[in-house]
Amino acid sequence: MRNHYVTWIGATALLALALGACASRAATPGPLDDAALLAYAKQPWDKATLMHTTVELGRHHGQRVVAEYPCGDVCPQYTARVIHYELAPGATCDSVGGVEKEVLMPVAITVRPKTFCFPKVLVDAKLHYTR
Repeated sequence: MRNHYVTWIGATALLALALGACASRAATPGPLDDAALLAYAKQPWDKATLMHTTVELGRHHGQRVVAEYPCGDVCPQYTARVIHYELAPGATCDSVGGVEKEVLMPVAITVRPKTFCFPKVLVDAKLHYTR
């Protein structure tokens, strides 16, 4: 009985350390290359869990990249994912190698056009905006 208890305590401690490492990593996202952005954008995502959230992914070309998950009228079914740059003051979309595009964002029972600066690699792969 004691060995099982010690094993459980050890496993719990390892899990806590792993979760702590993940939490600190998520709190300070690092640099992203094109492959990392594509890998994130290709992953399946849960509309119910992520609707109405914004996730900071890291920095690409020196700019913050976030994934927004807005939802309008019929949630979570109409949740969209928009992965875009949050440009630093003074930066332009062109200067960071981004692509400025307008997409339809869900708002209440309708959609509204909104322009974002997207990483070019995601626009080329058509993964910058998904529903």
